[in-house]
Order: sequence, then C-alpha cells, then structure tokens
Amino acid sequence: MNRRTLLAALATVSLLGASAHAADAPKDIVDTAVAAGSFKTLATALQAAGLVDTLKGAGPFTVFAPTDEAFAKLPAGTLEGLLKDKAKLTAILTYHVVPGKVMAADVVKLKSAKTVQGGSVTIDAAKGVKVDGANVVKTDIACSNGVIHVIDAVILPKM
Repeated sequence: MNRRTLLAALATVSLLGASAHAADAPKDIVDTAVAAGSFKTLATALQAAGLVDTLKGAGPFTVFAPTDEAFAKLPAGTLEGLLKDKAKLTAILTYHVVPGKVMAADVVKLKSAKTVQGGSVTIDAAKGVKVDGANVVKTDIACSNGVIHVIDAVILPKM
C-alpha cells in the first residue's frame, strides 16, 4: 500500500468514526423529546407557543415533560383552548422548565424550584418524587442542553 492510499484509508476511518460518534452525541431537549415518540403533544404545544428555538438553545434547562397521556388527562377542550391562547400556553409550558441542569439526585433534595415562568414548583420526595403533585416517572434523560424528567400530569401555575 503506498503512502497516499494509506493516508486516504486513515482519513476514511477517521471520518467514519467521527460520524458514528456524532450520531451517539446527545440531542437537544426538543430533538430528544421528539425522538422518544411519547411527547407529540408537548412538541406541538412548544411549536404553537414559539418555544422550540428556546429549548433548542444553549440552556442548560431542566424540563419536567408531560407525556401525551398526561395531556390526555386534561379536561375535554382544554388543550385545544390553550393552543389558541399563546400567552397562557407559554406560561404553562415555561412553568415546566427550571433553569440549569438539575439531575434527579439533586431534585430529591429540593422542596421547590423556581421555574422559567417565574413561579415555583413544589417538590415532594416523601413517597416517590412529585412535582406539583405530578409523579416523576422517568429521570435523568440527558440532553446536550440539559435534562428531561418525565411526569404523568400537566402542571399548572397559579394564574
């Protein structure tokens, strides 16, 4: 094998390794939620509120993310109404976001956390972990710009 062929082969292997590594790199919060497949309603709501670019930004953010099933628990017509009221929808969605990357080991030590919306969520770790009464069902989903903790209900700020 001549030197030029060897260098070309090494470059190809290097590029293949880099692209495989890039595929394994954590996605941002929005892409991670979309890829999970159980946050379609959340993704739709983030788009309607104009928050997609924010949650694709540098962060870091901690998102208490309600599943599609959590949104389905809302009274009939609630979600449709929220999707038409951008200000109220934005307030609710930003209430699910805490600035910084707060992993589960740190969440359980808190009694409350200030949200991006401006209010505070109550955290109760006495019997499992609850955020404003919603059960945390999965934790520490690492993202390039923060972390997602999955909850089983939509939490609502005092308005």
